[in-house]
Amino acid sequence: MKNTSYAHEIAATKVMLSGLKSNTEQLIKYGIDDAYIADLEADYEKALSEDNEQEALKARLKEKTASLNATVERMQNKRNRAKKIVKMVMPKESWREFGINDKR
Repeated sequence: MKNTSYAHEIAATKVMLSGLKSNTEQLIKYGIDDAYIADLEADYEKALSEDNEQEALKARLKEKTASLNATVERMQNKRNRAKKIVKMVMPKESWREFGINDKR
């Protein structure tokens, strides 16, 4: 497949189908018959459906990514607060137990 978008390929196929349906008589001797057109139309419908599904999944992925980013930010803030408290309260020798590799 060329480097064109799915939307472009789907739109181009829709136009092609319209032309094929309007000119079947001239094209039938070259193998472009009703069965060929029906097969192309089935592929078009499937591609359209799959493209719509993919777009919906992309939207859900963006939502999930935003949620994950917010969760990770909260987690980092809590971990950073805990790290500061551990460094103030606990002896330096015990910092590694908390995953702190700082020298000071």
